[in-house]
Amino acid sequence: MPTFQSLGSLSAHEQNQRALIVTDVNGAKVAVTPLTAQLVRVRLAPSGQFAPRRSWDVAKADEDFAPVNFQVEGQGAEIVLRTAKVGVRMQKASGRLSFEDANGQAFAADAVALQWAESGEVRVEKYMAAGENFYGFGERGGLLEKTGRRYTNWTSDPPFGHNVGTDPMYIAIPIFLSVRPGLAYGVFFHNTFRSAFDVGLAEPDKLALEADGGEADYYIAYGPTPAEVLAQWAQLLGAMPLPPKWALGHQQSRWGYKTADEFRVLAEEYRSRDLPCDAFHLDIDYMRGYRVFTWDNARHPDPAGLMAELRQKNFRAVTIIDPGVKADDEYHVYQAGLEKDYFIRKADGEVAHGYVWPDDSVFADFMRPEVRAWWGSLQSALTNVGVSGIWNDMNEPVVFNKPFSQGGGGAGTLPLDAVQGPAEERTTHAEVHNLFGLNMARASYEGQRQLRPNERPFVLTRSAYAGIQRWSACWMGDNSSWWEHLEMSLPQLVNMGLSGVAFVGVDIGGFFDRCSPELMVRWAQFGALMPFCRNHACNGTPYQEPWRFGPEVEAHYRAAMKLRYRLLPYIYSLFWQANQTGAPILRPLFYHFPDDAATYKLHDQVMLGPALMAAPILRPGQTHRAVYLPEGIWYDWHTGEKFTGPAHILAHAPLEKMPLYARAGSVVPLGPEMNYTGEKPLSPLTLRVFAGAEGDFDLYEDDGLTFAHEKGEWCVTHLAVRLEAGKTVLHQTRTGNFEPPERQTVIEMIGQ
Repeated sequence: MPTFQSLGSLSAHEQNQRALIVTDVNGAKVAVTPLTAQLVRVRLAPSGQFAPRRSWDVAKADEDFAPVNFQVEGQGAEIVLRTAKVGVRMQKASGRLSFEDANGQAFAADAVALQWAESGEVRVEKYMAAGENFYGFGERGGLLEKTGRRYTNWTSDPPFGHNVGTDPMYIAIPIFLSVRPGLAYGVFFHNTFRSAFDVGLAEPDKLALEADGGEADYYIAYGPTPAEVLAQWAQLLGAMPLPPKWALGHQQSRWGYKTADEFRVLAEEYRSRDLPCDAFHLDIDYMRGYRVFTWDNARHPDPAGLMAELRQKNFRAVTIIDPGVKADDEYHVYQAGLEKDYFIRKADGEVAHGYVWPDDSVFADFMRPEVRAWWGSLQSALTNVGVSGIWNDMNEPVVFNKPFSQGGGGAGTLPLDAVQGPAEERTTHAEVHNLFGLNMARASYEGQRQLRPNERPFVLTRSAYAGIQRWSACWMGDNSSWWEHLEMSLPQLVNMGLSGVAFVGVDIGGFFDRCSPELMVRWAQFGALMPFCRNHACNGTPYQEPWRFGPEVEAHYRAAMKLRYRLLPYIYSLFWQANQTGAPILRPLFYHFPDDAATYKLHDQVMLGPALMAAPILRPGQTHRAVYLPEGIWYDWHTGEKFTGPAHILAHAPLEKMPLYARAGSVVPLGPEMNYTGEKPLSPLTLRVFAGAEGDFDLYEDDGLTFAHEKGEWCVTHLAVRLEAGKTVLHQTRTGNFEPPERQTVIEMIGQ
């Protein structure tokens, strides 16, 4: 345990246009910088000199925010900074800092002043107030609320069979959300070194932020609602771009589809069975000896021909790319990378090698912009033949303990002293390990945008850091065909959304082991509501396409996915909300009912946007379950039965039915039944209105594929549900330049 030194008593303070700078008796400095009225940055410089901004910083620069009006009072025992929304108090005697809302309610108060150690570690320790609940923390196992555990931020490939206590995992996002009645705030620990959150484990009333190096540097985002906290993160870290609409469709994958003919058969099966699907994923077997950006000529003799055949049937193709480049003197990617000095080097100056699928491999230095540009351009070997998306895997990065050909495995990584970054910013892997996957995804996104300037990129990544939403969708890695993993997926995806990453999913049916027929149905029912919707399985496990389980399972799977496709106008509008405000797509109930304490630990129900609430079946043999309905009127989606909350009800859920409810005052736009997102007009457009309360929803539309929306080619239809003279009335107003194709519109009134 390192010996920490704390900020001492404050000896001076000064105010400039952007920040309050305080100095302690030993010369250490703290900068408190309001970036918006609700977003404040706090950073410590023990030496009195703040570290320079890194080119790879995921957060927007302080200077990119317009100056905020704030006042500083320095009389008495405290220095107080106030914006229009929050106050920050610093005790002169101890250097401890706390925040408060406009009503004087305190939050995020220091238990100890900012700390640092001579060995480089830093620490921030806060009090946990009575009634606080904690969420987010990126990708985690376990239930929804996260008090009582320690969470490590270090991108890692966990061993087979990870469970609720596995830590760390593939994605490291040092962001959390705190909620209690009347108050929500978030914290982003702005540090890329290996770090950890202790959420009341060591001491039940304290939350600690710790890192192995770097600065004690964090942002506080004040609500008072969860939605407003997420909006602050979108300003700081960026919001997701709109994906191509086909990427919202159902996708089929498997490690083990080896030949082009297997994909032709797959396409015929999906279309002949009227099963909705928009994309197939090609795992590592399409490559020549696992060499990235190549095709195996025996298995895929005509990639362009295959892509054309799939497109004729309205399928897209997504190809996997790993970071390990085979060390092969005859391999053009390896040759070019060596010539340009683009590969990561060890501390002794030699190129760093490691074993992954191609055996002896080297790794590109994605911290350098010229390397990202080169890597992105290599994707032309895929995009030129018609590939539509890139799937980044193994990018924690993973290094095996011995060659794959000799049974290699394990989850090591590159040497921590390996050198990375531009010449003027050279650092070690210890500082940027957590950024490897994010910057690989960035290279993939930017490369696709260069190669296909008229078509939106689609990138999927296994490893990520805060801000990944700007570049890629995320899936939660190699899960298993276990009921426990289905249950864990709800809070896992919800907490990713609360960490700023909305486009997320898990493998439907589970990646490892054998999926039972009943589990496949229940997973498909929830999976149909996931932002990223993919069925994926491991080589050597039973095939788990829907028809492999018999006609009953196939029928239930079809019904679940047809519901998703009907909901696509609603879901696509939720993606637009995420693009505009950072709002998650899958949400915990407390997101919309933040003052209802009954929702704070409810892990097995989720909101899909503001209108729909799902209560999936998560146990074998279960045909009934308890469902909590918060305040208001709710309707059973399947039957139209009306309920009034707050209440607990017993829902009947035979195998063909997942309990699903709609809020009164909602309007849910629905498209026609189809088995791919396609180019055919959205007709009829059904507006399903749930009577008994007032509400609003914005239906967003554009061409779903190009960047024309960035030039004004979009439209928003504002749908307002109003109670007038005892009746529920729907009003519509449209803005924007995009003209939807001519179509029929049907209004369905439920509960009038």
